[in-house]
Amino acid sequence: MSESSTSGQRRTGAAGSEGGERHRLKLVTGAVLLALAVAVAALRLQGPDELPPGLNRDEGIDGALALQVLRGEHAMFFPVDQGREPSAIYALALSTILFGRTLLAMHLPTALGSAGLVFAVFWLGRVLFGRGEEGRPTPWRGLLIGGVGAGLMAVSISQTIIGRTSYNKVTHMPLLLVLAFALLWQGWRERSWWRIVLAGICTGLLPYTYIPARFTPFLFLLFGLSFFFPLGSFSMTRVRRELPWAAVFIGVTALIAAPILLYFALHPEHFLMRSREVWLLRGGQGNPFSSFLGNVWDYLLVFGVRGDPNWRHNFAGQSMLRPWEAIFFWLGVGMALWRWKRPTYRLLLLWLVVLLLPAMLSRDDILPHFLRMMGATPVIYLLAAAGLWEALRFLWERRNGLRLPVVQAIGQNGNRVAVALGLGLCGLILVQGAFTHRTYFQTWANLPEVYEANETEWAELARTLNAQPPVPGVVYLLPYTISEHYSFQYLYEGTTPVDVISASVPYLPHELESALAALGDPATVKFVDWENDRVSGDRLAERHAVVLLGKYGRYEGAEEHDSFQIHSFSAIASDRPWSFYEYLEPRRVDYDGGISLLALASGQGVEQLTTEEPLSLGEDRAVWMALQWQTAPELAIDYSVSLRLHNAEGGRVFQKDSVLLNARHWRTGRWAADELVDTVIYLDIPTDLAPGDYELRLVVYDSATLSPTVELGVWEPEVALARVRLGDGD
Repeated sequence: MSESSTSGQRRTGAAGSEGGERHRLKLVTGAVLLALAVAVAALRLQGPDELPPGLNRDEGIDGALALQVLRGEHAMFFPVDQGREPSAIYALALSTILFGRTLLAMHLPTALGSAGLVFAVFWLGRVLFGRGEEGRPTPWRGLLIGGVGAGLMAVSISQTIIGRTSYNKVTHMPLLLVLAFALLWQGWRERSWWRIVLAGICTGLLPYTYIPARFTPFLFLLFGLSFFFPLGSFSMTRVRRELPWAAVFIGVTALIAAPILLYFALHPEHFLMRSREVWLLRGGQGNPFSSFLGNVWDYLLVFGVRGDPNWRHNFAGQSMLRPWEAIFFWLGVGMALWRWKRPTYRLLLLWLVVLLLPAMLSRDDILPHFLRMMGATPVIYLLAAAGLWEALRFLWERRNGLRLPVVQAIGQNGNRVAVALGLGLCGLILVQGAFTHRTYFQTWANLPEVYEANETEWAELARTLNAQPPVPGVVYLLPYTISEHYSFQYLYEGTTPVDVISASVPYLPHELESALAALGDPATVKFVDWENDRVSGDRLAERHAVVLLGKYGRYEGAEEHDSFQIHSFSAIASDRPWSFYEYLEPRRVDYDGGISLLALASGQGVEQLTTEEPLSLGEDRAVWMALQWQTAPELAIDYSVSLRLHNAEGGRVFQKDSVLLNARHWRTGRWAADELVDTVIYLDIPTDLAPGDYELRLVVYDSATLSPTVELGVWEPEVALARVRLGDGD
């Protein structure tokens, strides 16, 4: 055989080997994409019209603003509830056009963003790790790291829960960021103008998404500057060569971001609306440095120890990464620190640190908060995948030193190892996805905590009222902690007037009277009585509302539903002021702190009792006390009151404290000097107190210092209001 013939055979063999390699790579890539698609379809896109089962008030604000947009009231920024960026609002507006005012319309934009993020992470992993530092292709490394990172994100229970909410801004922000870096990295490497332009578009859209996106300019700036260190390593010739590409990227980014940046320049007070509320280092929050360190510790624990306890963001406080994933994550972090001079690892480290800062620098009652760290989530899973790759590479390079038959067999068939790992990855994604599917759809979905966290009763009420035919002269009153509920406002499409009233016992007569007057004194009032007392925020207010409506109208009965009752009242009186009491008993007590008690009343339900005789309470020990107040001019103290029940021996057996507020919910420091203020306090005396005679006493004290004020001339803080006689219920 001639030398030329032999050389040709070698070339043919090499070409065949490369062709086989490409075929295997395509096969595994297709399998990984198929596995990701199955996981995403099952976990993100299955039943978004059913789960989560409702909308909490915070999600409802975006829905209500979307309705505002559909009415033609457009805005670049919505200064509602500490400010709302526009991307979520306009996405929901489009979804509402397509699917109506439904849970599907609210949940689908987030689900699509979360699904897109999984595939974007897969692409970014391949782009970042698909080539070595010398430019040599490393397709299997890119495939495994991208596939593992995307797979872990796809089957994560926390990412599944978040990806099915209505918080579409928290998935669109990392999606745009991942796309920006994938396009920028590939465009710069391949000198592709159109990719650089697309990267600039994605980056310019970030300010329209979510507050943590405001940290992304620091990420791009730090990563760009990192190429200049050590000083002198980046020559002026190279700077001039790269400058046009940087100019295009920065120019397109600035052009896209210009409208919202101009808005903030014209309305600087709106830029920090929300940030001021959650900023950890603002004054009056204790030692800021120790608070920051505490936050850092809480967020480090999400990697394998514990996670967000909010049921709307997570399941049972589970950590973002499972313990075995956390091991590979920290291995990936360690390798990134070791190889920080390599741009890929340097980017991952900077990304992790910069995008964790929005969460670590925010103050919250419950930590950690997964939504605020969503910008760092893609790189968290990529670092875990990189750690797994490094562990496998370490074992592979030392396979000959291991005497295990399986390892030796693998070593003899090294060209098939990548295929086996890729297909094994697909199997792991699907198996873990099945476990996550069961956890979400069978366990999480049926928990009462999830039902409450998503305020499901409001969605059920909206469906019920939407199905009711309109009847002239009928209105609905819905009790809540404040006088609006945005989720119900979005979901309710009926024509019958509905008013959400602030359910607070002391001001309930005023709230009911004002609401009915605003509704035109309707012929029939239907009042919603929630089964879950936590919905209205005041478990006693609903009982009092039914009593008051029955006092000033005629009770017509109730409709029973799973989560609520609807009481009907007709012939509502509008010719006299609404009040718990018919008269006040004069009882003047002047305090040295500049406040005076003028009169009082007491009763049970609609029955008024006199304090001149003992208040005789049988099986029903619920009693209300109405107190009328007046303050001195320019009083600068906010007072609270304490009603205390004492037994015959003088021992305190029951206590109820309440802040003094007027009808506008202002504290005493803001009351006018000539203003007469009625407050009502509801006492639900425990049924386990022994029958007998007791004394009800009043203490007025400074809400800030807890120091009591004393009665002038008597100089004692306690004032006896009434005698109470508890019966045995017979």
